[in-house]
Amino acid sequence: MGSSAQVALVTGAAQGIGAAVARALAGGATIAALDTKQEGLTALVTGLRERGGRAEAYVADVSDAAAVEAVVERIEREVGPISTLVNVAGVLRMGPVVTLEDEDWAATFAVNTHGVFHVSRAVARRMVPRKTGAIVTVGSNAASVPRMQMAAYAASKAASTMFTKCLGLELAQHGIRCNVVSPGSTDTDMQRSLWADEHGASAVIAGAPETFRVGIPLRRIATPEDIAEAVSFLVSERARHITLHDLCVDGGATLGA
Repeated sequence: MGSSAQVALVTGAAQGIGAAVARALAGGATIAALDTKQEGLTALVTGLRERGGRAEAYVADVSDAAAVEAVVERIEREVGPISTLVNVAGVLRMGPVVTLEDEDWAATFAVNTHGVFHVSRAVARRMVPRKTGAIVTVGSNAASVPRMQMAAYAASKAASTMFTKCLGLELAQHGIRCNVVSPGSTDTDMQRSLWADEHGASAVIAGAPETFRVGIPLRRIATPEDIAEAVSFLVSERARHITLHDLCVDGGATLGA
């Protein structure tokens, strides 16, 4: 397919990494931007169109399987066959395990894990007959290294990471590649919600021995664009022989673990 036929579905596109991914892919694809936040989607799509890009906004909750199936069907009808899927939608509920509420655990998995399953399944069903496609799930370096007060988030990201690899194994025979990009600390609203004050970035870069957290060897916080560049590579033809891979983009914070 030529670039004019490419359609990229990006979930969690209203802000942060999702918005950066949508902007990065807009040069070679029509963007189907999906989120629960209408205002953020409108701003993103307007900005992309002003720069000559093609983009459409879709409001849906990835935790709702029926809604996902309906919106994917609508995108394929209105925009075209989805050639690229990037799962970015995610939530963070902090808290020690001993006091973590059932609702926080369930809500975390509903979006971060079930959502990845719902969207990937709906898109994969349509990619298989076409024998082409690329899927990237944005996970987290917390999926491989424990974090205090982040058990639900880390576990949900570990689950979606392994799900994506299993999906990639099943879809490889159809020429469809599935990979993971695992960011570390990235300058987003989610990251800033963890900071105690205006020195939050410096504290993350330095690390915190009392929480068994090493710092960031590259001495900087990632930008959403840093993550988007990794996603762009993995969905491109430059990565045509890469599948089942987990690309960690964290400045060395997890020491390659």
